[in-house]
Amino acid sequence: MSDRSRVYILSAFVAGILLTLGVRNLSPALEKLRGYRARRRSESTITLRDLIEEDAIAARSGPPAIVEGIEGCIGNTPLFRIKSLSEATGCEILGKAEAEEHGILTPGSGDTIYEGTSGSTGISLASLARAKGYLAHICMPSDQAIEKSDLLLKLGAIVDRVPPAPIVEKDNFVNRARALAHAHTTSSANTSDSESSVPASSEVSGVSRGRGYFADQFENEANWRAHFQGTGPEIYAQCNGKLDAFIAGAGTGGTISGVALFLKPKIPNLSVVLADPQGSGLYNRVRYGVMFDNKEREGTRRRRQVDTIVEGIGINRVTANFEIGKELVDDAVRVTDAQALAMARWLVEKDGLFLGSSSAVNCFAAVKTAMKLGPGHRIVTVLSDSGSRHLSRFWARAGNVGGAVDTKLEDVLDAKDDL
Repeated sequence: MSDRSRVYILSAFVAGILLTLGVRNLSPALEKLRGYRARRRSESTITLRDLIEEDAIAARSGPPAIVEGIEGCIGNTPLFRIKSLSEATGCEILGKAEAEEHGILTPGSGDTIYEGTSGSTGISLASLARAKGYLAHICMPSDQAIEKSDLLLKLGAIVDRVPPAPIVEKDNFVNRARALAHAHTTSSANTSDSESSVPASSEVSGVSRGRGYFADQFENEANWRAHFQGTGPEIYAQCNGKLDAFIAGAGTGGTISGVALFLKPKIPNLSVVLADPQGSGLYNRVRYGVMFDNKEREGTRRRRQVDTIVEGIGINRVTANFEIGKELVDDAVRVTDAQALAMARWLVEKDGLFLGSSSAVNCFAAVKTAMKLGPGHRIVTVLSDSGSRHLSRFWARAGNVGGAVDTKLEDVLDAKDDL
């Protein structure tokens, strides 16, 4: 993957930040989003007609030769053919280089964006926060790859690595980020009068400056909305409307919901498939209508959250972002750790693609979907993470690919845990 492509692996969801971050007067798009939220309080759901009637943002023909700052690189990420998987299945399997984010504050004021994230969202947030004049404070589970928190620190973010805990506990990384944002705002408000004579740019020991904003990627509907306005139209334009299946995992659920909400009305026969790692309850939620996984039953869990080496996707609750599009998800594919590891190695061996754990899960599910549909179909999935962010955990387990190897696709499909 080229350096240019790596730059483009900033999420289309980052567009959600740019739609809101640093804007004092809400744009028409945000006013519509607020209208959606208001309607959700008075109505049970948003209908597809509501969404179809809104103006979608058309994909650009390509990025301009010169863009304005790092934020100018957001969107229009490459859609490329994964040669080995396409040739092995007889379907055209295309990868969309992506990832995700959001926000709302005043540049240069000391305002801080707080987020609870497994890493990738935080990395994009930290980059854009600096570019837009904010600070970033990221809370993440301590069992995530150390490369992510190291990179966040290099990007100037404050990082809290907290022990994994269920979402119902106050020490959960998401709940901690929310509490810190509230405390920041409260502290700033309580000290504003006594600090009135101090310039805004001054450093005052022990005093929180500006406002704390909790980005709330799991429940903030700017998430799915950005994919509805960005990623979905881009895929549709890049495929000329010819697409048989869309595959994506769900952490927040924003990608799969937003893309499905855009594509389904335009391609009624499109199959939307969830790629779900072991330990996540969403597979059973889509297949059987219940949130349960054998890995999570009482007495069997090795850790307090979803039991998988895969990072960034897999969850045991239905978020607001997944909820809005869940009825458009047609099927789900369960992917074990062993299968994800085997797929990641395959993609290096056959295509030179060095991808992370959630991308490997998506590609495995894309192959299973291709085999179900049969040759001649076109399938798009999301390549959401680079392998460089997963060296200490996922790729430590995957090991080195080595020299002369000739892995067969059936070896990947039949991969078993060696524990």
